[in-house]
Amino acid sequence: MSRPAVEARGTRQEPLGNAEDLSEPADGVTQPPTLKVVTTKHPGRWVAAAGVGVLLAMAASALITNPAWDWNVVGEYLFAPSVLRAVVFTLQLTVLGIGIGFLLGTVLAIMRLSRNPLLSSVAWGYVALFRSIPLILQLLFWYNLALLYQRISFGIPFGPSFFDIGTMDLISPVTAAVLGLGLHQAAYCSEIVRAGLLSVDSGQREAAAALGIPWRRQLFKIVLPQAMRSIVPTAGNEIIGLVKGTSVVYIMALPELFYQIQVIYSRNGRVIALLLVATVWYLVITSVLSIAQYYVERHYAKGRK
Repeated sequence: MSRPAVEARGTRQEPLGNAEDLSEPADGVTQPPTLKVVTTKHPGRWVAAAGVGVLLAMAASALITNPAWDWNVVGEYLFAPSVLRAVVFTLQLTVLGIGIGFLLGTVLAIMRLSRNPLLSSVAWGYVALFRSIPLILQLLFWYNLALLYQRISFGIPFGPSFFDIGTMDLISPVTAAVLGLGLHQAAYCSEIVRAGLLSVDSGQREAAAALGIPWRRQLFKIVLPQAMRSIVPTAGNEIIGLVKGTSVVYIMALPELFYQIQVIYSRNGRVIALLLVATVWYLVITSVLSIAQYYVERHYAKGRK
């Protein structure tokens, strides 16, 4: 009688193959053949890795052995008091600029999503205008605002003014730099926040509205915490970009990092060494911000599958 095609449940099904491929032990139980595992070869990866390694070694050798880099001068000025003050001022400009940018940008994003056509149009026009004008022109405009308005009045709109103040006294070079950076960043931050708000499922807002939850509570307790997952990565890039963008305020003779480096190397002539000092500090600041961004992203990613 022939062997059944399907054995009873719980028994082993014999592998298919030729009879000569199977070994037949003395007890009569057929054993499957042994298979040899062969590791996949990737010679192209090793060749590419070797090439990159050689290039890295050549770059390191050029940096270390070439005396024109003036590493002793780099070490001398890396922690100089004037350079440290410039680093602190650069960080202050970054914090103030990104703070104004995200506060105003959040307001603009909410206006852009409003059903009121006037609010939506004004927000759209602001973003279009400030994204179209280079940052250096905006800084120069605020720096020279006194040429347009010598005094700024405060009072009832289209009515009597209570007092006025000179534009030069109100808007100093530092204030002009903060305004220029903050208003410029607000246009980009607005689009970042708007994209994050749109990434949240509208059904959640509808469910919250059906439960009678106030609009502000919906925004700050339901929508924004979820939108932060999309906002944080792009916002981190904007902050890092602004750290480097503060170097543009050198045109206003403000003592930020790049301007201070220029002042020093114009005196001693060590251009490359001083540029390396600025490079090291920018690398340190952006690396710290990147690490902070990683942990903030991980915090808002909790519970996400």
